[in-house]
Amino acid sequence: MRVTVASQTFDLLPERALLWKSEKTLIISDLHLGKISHFRKNGIGIPSSARFNNLVQLEKLILKHQPREVWFLGDLFHSTYNLEWEEFGKFISAFENVEFTLIEGNHDILKPHHYARYNIKTTPEIRTDELLFTHEPDDSGSDHYNIYGHIHPGVRLKGKGKQSVKLPCFYFCQSHGILPAFSDLTGKYILKPKTGDRVFVTTNDEVIDVTSK
Repeated sequence: MRVTVASQTFDLLPERALLWKSEKTLIISDLHLGKISHFRKNGIGIPSSARFNNLVQLEKLILKHQPREVWFLGDLFHSTYNLEWEEFGKFISAFENVEFTLIEGNHDILKPHHYARYNIKTTPEIRTDELLFTHEPDDSGSDHYNIYGHIHPGVRLKGKGKQSVKLPCFYFCQSHGILPAFSDLTGKYILKPKTGDRVFVTTNDEVIDVTSK
């Protein structure tokens, strides 16, 4: 599935990632590494093996699409330093030809030296001629098209009966676009699209345009 915003075309991937082919850049948001270790430390029973699931997914995306860069739109790491950070560092070290950049989010509280050890660039935003990539929505009054994450967008789809399902989604309106959370362990903020907004749900196997006609 493809969408064009601010004259740029992006591929919407069912794995809840954005591919900017012309720039050879893979963009994901809200990976929340370390969340499983954080939960287990606080007595929440999540299997420790689950922490590898999103890295396996990310590895498949990198191998398939061969990006030159990977951008994380914030909340790369969920909490303070723990073992999952070292696992992630070893993971990205295997991709010597890929440049990793973190657009800092509210959960990214690790000390700078942790990012430097694994050559991860950090920045509050990435700005091009027409686009502005951030973690949270930009409130500066910029006329750039703002692409961000943070809210873990989703929509509720209703059947003919009373059944309904909540699914993560990509959401695009006139001034901004929102990426779904890449992490499996996040809730969803259910959006109420307005006329003219474009909504694409992901089922992990496909991306479906559910924009109201």
